[in-house]
Amino acid sequence: MALVIALASIGFLLYVIALYPLLLAFLGRSRPAGVRKSSTLPTVSVILPVYNGEAFIRGKLETLFALDYPPERLQILIVSDGSTDSTDDLVRAYGQERAELIRVPHGGKPMALNAGIARATGEVLFFTDVRQALAPNSLRELVADLADPAVGVATGELVLQSHRLAGTGPGLYWRYEVWIRSGLSRLGVLQGATGCMYAMRRQDAVSLPGWILADDMFLPMAVFLAGKRIVFEPAAKAFDYPADLEAEFHRKVRTLAGVYQIVGAFPCLLWPGTRGWLHFASHKLGRLFLPFALIALLVSSFWLANPLLIPVLACQAAVYGLALLDLALPPSFRLKRLSAAASTFVVLMAAALCAALALFVPARRLWKETAIRETPT
Repeated sequence: MALVIALASIGFLLYVIALYPLLLAFLGRSRPAGVRKSSTLPTVSVILPVYNGEAFIRGKLETLFALDYPPERLQILIVSDGSTDSTDDLVRAYGQERAELIRVPHGGKPMALNAGIARATGEVLFFTDVRQALAPNSLRELVADLADPAVGVATGELVLQSHRLAGTGPGLYWRYEVWIRSGLSRLGVLQGATGCMYAMRRQDAVSLPGWILADDMFLPMAVFLAGKRIVFEPAAKAFDYPADLEAEFHRKVRTLAGVYQIVGAFPCLLWPGTRGWLHFASHKLGRLFLPFALIALLVSSFWLANPLLIPVLACQAAVYGLALLDLALPPSFRLKRLSAAASTFVVLMAAALCAALALFVPARRLWKETAIRETPT
């Protein structure tokens, strides 16, 4: 029985982490789903929810004003979610009469988004967050994808701006995630968006429940289940700085807890006959169960007979040992890249385990502001 559990756990880990992404890459190259783009420029409502964003709001306004899009076709809505700092004053001072401030009582991001959607007049809604800068062409690229009637949501690529950290754990993980999203998009089965930049038609937007943690999954998923595609557009880019591992842990707890909520909101995703079921199960649900597979593997390993006992335990000890060693290694040490990857993996698995808290605690308790390692100059 120990052998069966250990082999099943190893097989599950290999499938979710490696085999499924490789399958995506193969299928995406063999039968990619194209997009019929157009240079038509519909009216767009930019919706930016913000809570106490005084450190970033001026820079964000500048990046929105710099978008390569006709200003007369652009409505910019800044939804202040009961901010208590100088966010509102900065919007008034630097909004150039182009940004409309909407102040709502502090109720969380979903309620702020609903207020923005209700005030929007554009044919297209463009959702973004306060911290990330946007490439000037990003909005045009997303709108061009929406010209295809089969496309319901277009989202871009988040680029982490730090050459020093690009090869470390968080940077490697994000490159891995972008690779998977690209494969899902090519197959026409992408089921979420990059939260800091995605666009959709206003007519397709639904009201967000106040308890939802992942608007960038809820809104796109409603469109996806209605039969339209979500496309990943690598030419549309947003820029941010990497979060440290503690902040990344809290962010992943929130986003993975959001997956539990998505299942509760769309229980049909558990049914094999649902469109994209296999990909949702492999990509989203699979990650929720990875830490349980690791626990099952560790426990069952002690009942394995030789010659499997030593190598199976040694491999696990190497991963966890490297993760612990990473806490002591200086950034310049040659082993740091490997240890950082191990520590990132362990942190993400811990976050996936803690994400189950979404079933027992109020959603707002899982929110924590993301800290960044560097700040723009």
